[in-house]
Amino acid sequence: MLDFQRFDPAYRDEYIQYLQTAVHRGCLYDFANLNLWGRQRVAFVAGSMVILSHFDRKSVYSFPMGHVDPAPAIDAIIADARERGIPCCFIALTEADCQVLDRLYPGKFRFHMDRDSFDYIYDINDLADLKGRRYQSKRNHLNRFRQNHPDCLARPMTAGDLPAVQAMTEQWFAQRLAADPTQDFHLERLALERAFGNMDYLGLEGFVLEENGEILAMTMGSRMSADTFDIHFEKARLDIDGAYPAINNAFAGYLREKYPQLKWLDREDDMGLEGLRKAKLSYHPARLLEKRWARLWEDADEN
Repeated sequence: MLDFQRFDPAYRDEYIQYLQTAVHRGCLYDFANLNLWGRQRVAFVAGSMVILSHFDRKSVYSFPMGHVDPAPAIDAIIADARERGIPCCFIALTEADCQVLDRLYPGKFRFHMDRDSFDYIYDINDLADLKGRRYQSKRNHLNRFRQNHPDCLARPMTAGDLPAVQAMTEQWFAQRLAADPTQDFHLERLALERAFGNMDYLGLEGFVLEENGEILAMTMGSRMSADTFDIHFEKARLDIDGAYPAINNAFAGYLREKYPQLKWLDREDDMGLEGLRKAKLSYHPARLLEKRWARLWEDADEN
C-alpha cells in the first residue's frame, strides 16, 4: 500500500516542482487548490508524485506527475486501490493521459468525458479590455457600475481587509442560503476559511472593490505557471449591480500590469451548475480545457 501523507509545508517547493509538470491538466493540479478543497494526500513512487483525493465519500487518484515514465507509478496505484478495496479511478485526465492508460492496459479502462469539470481558459487581454461587439453588454454593465459608484477603489487586498472581506463573504452565503436552503456551501466556506488563513503559504493574491470603507467585491487567485493565473474565488455583494463584472475586469487589468508574461486566466470549472455555466460562457473563453476520468472495467459496478 502506498504511503500517502498530508502535505508537509517543509516540502512545499518540491510539491510545486512536480505540479509544474502537470499544469496542462488544469486547476485540480494547482498547489493552492490541493490544499483548499477536500482531503488530499500525497505520495512519491518511482520518481513520480501522486495524489489520493477524498470527495463526497469517494477516493480518486491523480495521474502521476514528474519527468519520468509513469508506468511504474500507475502499476503501483492499481495495486494500492486493490489493497484499499476501492475502485481504481483517475480524474482530471487529458486525452494524452487516457492514451497512456489504454496503451499500458489495453481495453482495461473505461473512459468518460467530464464536462462539469472543464476549465474555462480566457485570454487575459479579453477580460482586461472587453473589446469588440461580443463584449458590448459587459462594457455597458461595467460603465453603469462606474457611474453609480464613482468613489469605488479597485486595489490589492491587504491583511487589514480580511475582517471586512470575511464579513462580506459570510453575508453572501447567508443570502444565498436564505434564497435556497437546499444549497450546500460547506466545502466552499471551508476552502475560503483556509485561504484567508494561509494566503502566504498558498501563494494567494487577493483583490477588492472598496467604497467608503465597505467591501463591495473580492477575488482571490494564484499563479499556476509563467503564463497562467488561476482564479479561485470571486464574490460580490448581491445588492450591488455590476460588482461582478467590475471585479473581474479590474483584477484582469491588475494582473496583466503586474505580470506582463501572463497570457491566460483559468477561471476553473462550472461544477455542472447551469447559471454558472451560462455566466462563464458569456465571457467567451478562448478554450475549454477538457478533462476525463478513467476507471478499471473490473471496478465498473462498484461505488
